[in-house]
Order: sequence, then structure tokens, then C-alpha cells
Amino acid sequence: MVYFIGAGPGDVDLITVKGRNMLACSDVVIYAGSLVSNKHLEFCKKEAKIYNSASMTLDEVIEVMIRANAEGKNIARLHTGDPSIYGAIKEQMLELDKNHIHYEVIPGVSSFTAAAAAIRGEFTLPGVTQTVVLTRVEGRTPVPLREDLENIARLGASMAIFLSISMIDKVVERLKAGYGRNVPVAVIERATWEDERVIIGTLDDIGEKVKSAGIKKCAQILVGDFISSSFNKSLLYDESFTHMYRQGKE
Repeated sequence: MVYFIGAGPGDVDLITVKGRNMLACSDVVIYAGSLVSNKHLEFCKKEAKIYNSASMTLDEVIEVMIRANAEGKNIARLHTGDPSIYGAIKEQMLELDKNHIHYEVIPGVSSFTAAAAAIRGEFTLPGVTQTVVLTRVEGRTPVPLREDLENIARLGASMAIFLSISMIDKVVERLKAGYGRNVPVAVIERATWEDERVIIGTLDDIGEKVKSAGIKKCAQILVGDFISSSFNKSLLYDESFTHMYRQGKE
């Protein structure tokens, strides 16, 4: 069996209990060493075979999985954050399907939720927005035209922008065109790691702040009024609101 495991955003304890248990009982571990803390390896069996996928191709990763599976071994494929978001796991699963290898996906804590926690934010504030958009700007990986950052910004939703901090000027330009106004922005570098940094600003000044701080990678960009805005209290806890667990007061 192959286990695709979300290791969480950085802090080694933000892996799920199930994820750590599967990691601990796996005979082969392939981990994304460029992003996943090597402290996770302390929970592996001493005899486990460890591979760092940062220097491997897709074919090499699959070859390891096929060989280990043929030997009756359990394989842990350790990805950063939650593997369903920019995790490149679908291509791996398709190859496993071709080779009739069973696998399971164990979700993890994504960097976008870790980033919100770092600023003590809530993406879905009543009266502000009830929508969260996860996106990126095009780099070497293209983005469909309909998903251009300018078009998405027009929604006015809370936004978490991945893999784009090195292009902060392009991000700001697109967002300004879409929002048509100055909105709050937060940049969280290495969320939940010991050297986490948080920068708060707006579209007017975040670019310069990021450059002054020397942040060029491993950072999440959060955008929207949820960062700094008045909002309505949730009806869920309003004393006049009735639901199946509580009778509201008249």
C-alpha cells in the first residue's frame, strides 16, 4: 500500500495522528525534502529506506514505489501541507493505477490555513465574504486565462495566493486592476516554522515591504477585507437564533 500523507505546513506536530502513524509503520519513505521538515524522519522505523524526492523525477519516484510494493512493503509518500493542493499527486496516482498498486490519501493542514492562523484571521466573516479562493499567478506553470488574478479579484472574496511571492509586483498589479481599490494584504513566510515571519500591509505598500524584508520564497499571500474589517457576528451563537440544538430567546 502507498500512503500519500500531508505533512502539514511546517511545524512537525501539525501532521495528523493518522499520518504520523502511517509514517511510523512504513518500510519506505519518499519525502519532499525541499519543503517538508526532516524532523518527520525521526518518527520513521530505524530500518526504513528513506528517499528525498527533491532530486528525483516522477519516473524515479514511481520506480521506487513499484519495487517496494512488489516486495510487500508499505510506502509513505510525504508531501508538504495538504497534498491535494499543488501537490502533483494526481500524476503519481495515475501511474499507480496503471500498475494496479493500491493507495490511500491522508489529508494534512494546508499552508493557507496555517497562514490564516498566523494572523489570527478568519476567511469567512459574515457580512464580508463567505468565499475563499486558492490560486496562483502564472510562472513556469501556466494558469487558464479565465483564472487570471485580475478576474478572480473582481469577486471580492478572501484569497490565498500560492507559489507567487517571487512575483509580488505582478501579483499587486493584477489585484489592483481587479479589486479597483486598496485592500488589506498579509504575507506569511514559512508559516508555523520556527522562523515564521508575518508582514501586514495593503496593495499600496505590500510590494515594498516584502522586498525590504527580503522574502523571495516559501510565503503565502493572503488578500481581502477579512484581514482588517468590521463584520457581523455569527448567527450560530446569537441568543435569538433557533437551531436544532438550541431554542433562541424571543
